[in-house]
Order: sequence, then C-alpha cells, then structure tokens
Amino acid sequence: MAMTSKVIGIILVVIGVGVAIWGYQLSSSVGSQVTQAVTGSDTDKVMTFYIAGAVSFVVGLYFLARR
Repeated sequence: MAMTSKVIGIILVVIGVGVAIWGYQLSSSVGSQVTQAVTGSDTDKVMTFYIAGAVSFVVGLYFLARR
C-alpha cells in the first residue's frame, strides 16, 4: 500500500508541474497578453491551470511524505 501511494504521489507531482508549465505557456498567448494588458491580471483559463497545477503538486507531495 505504501508503494502505491508513492507512485500516485510521483504521478501527481509530475502532472502538477506539467499543468503549471502549460498554464505559463498559455499566459504568453496573444489573447492572454491583451487581457493582461487591459485588466492587469491573467485570464481565468490561465489561473485555472496555475491553481490545478499547484493543487496537484501539493497533493502529490503529501502522498510522497506520508508513511
């Protein structure tokens, strides 16, 4: 059972980093840059990717750290 949670943790960490990088790439798109210039903040889609990536990363670390 401990090995399964470690594998799940590693998968979640990798997915979290990937989703966050994907959000970062989306933030440099033309539409996102226009929205950021007008409103001063990122688009909802970019923020969703950032939040989902962070949550996945933290949950993955939790699974890796627990015994």
